[in-house]
Amino acid sequence: MSAPMRHFDAAATRHALPFDALIGAIEAMFVAGCEVPPRHVHAIDNQPGGELTPGTVLIMPAWQERYMGIKTVNIFPGNAARGMPALFSTYILYDAATGEPLAQIDGNEITARRTAAASALAARYLAPPGAASLLVVGSGRVASLLPYAYRQVLSLQEVIVWSRNPNSAMKLAAQLCADGFDARASIDLDAAARGADIVACATLATEPIIRGEWLRPGSHLDLIGSFTPRMREADDACFAGARLFVDTLEALQKSGDLLHPIARGVFAPSDIGGTLEALCRGQAKGRRGNERTVFKSVGTALEDLAAAMLVLENSGGKKKDTNP
Repeated sequence: MSAPMRHFDAAATRHALPFDALIGAIEAMFVAGCEVPPRHVHAIDNQPGGELTPGTVLIMPAWQERYMGIKTVNIFPGNAARGMPALFSTYILYDAATGEPLAQIDGNEITARRTAAASALAARYLAPPGAASLLVVGSGRVASLLPYAYRQVLSLQEVIVWSRNPNSAMKLAAQLCADGFDARASIDLDAAARGADIVACATLATEPIIRGEWLRPGSHLDLIGSFTPRMREADDACFAGARLFVDTLEALQKSGDLLHPIARGVFAPSDIGGTLEALCRGQAKGRRGNERTVFKSVGTALEDLAAAMLVLENSGGKKKDTNP
């Protein structure tokens, strides 16, 4: 008789995904590997009169020997006008041998936490030695988690927060201070970027908000938004003269941050320094001296599966291994 499917709400999911363990789980999954088909992306343009931004639905499966998972993500940027979150997500974890559903997990928490963890994992290989100052561009859910993830791999001394909404930036900076960070909000993005060792962007911007001329030599730029061709966070100059890394090669087909400069010959796909998988496996060289680095992520179902497995196994729900 099958055991009942377990349910993990946002609080339970968050509790089961501490960043130190999650970063390690994602790194281990990149090393071990799993099956990750291309994601399905569907535009949902049913807004009356075209008044609000169309939505996007992502369907992201992945599996390995013991577990299979499918995440569905609904992104509706126009929800801000309704006073609602822009993203809703669910995750179902299955037994890969039988297809039995094992757990329904809060997909928003998985998405936000694995995204921040992947950025921190990349920074372990790409950030400048001794990096101490972090500029967070954005004040949404993922942006708010970045300092907590980054401090697992770096000795942060200062966190600066910039947002299009200054009140949101101040609120996030205050929360970070309450949690032991030396944090402050800034209304001058240019000056904040020029002084940061790491600039991490997590926005839904459709036009560049970070300019390459602001980035100091030897700095690291982390680009998390721009998961569709319409979205951009960085101008072309951010990539000129920098070594570029991606979470997966899918970023080259999905992200406006990459598609636009490629179309203008700023760099070619062959110029990519490596993927996060290649970094984790030692197949790609990370930072070299005082070079400037850029990491562009669009997310991968591999990270979701690693996180979902950690949720189940951290909760005493580890699937019994029926193999000899």
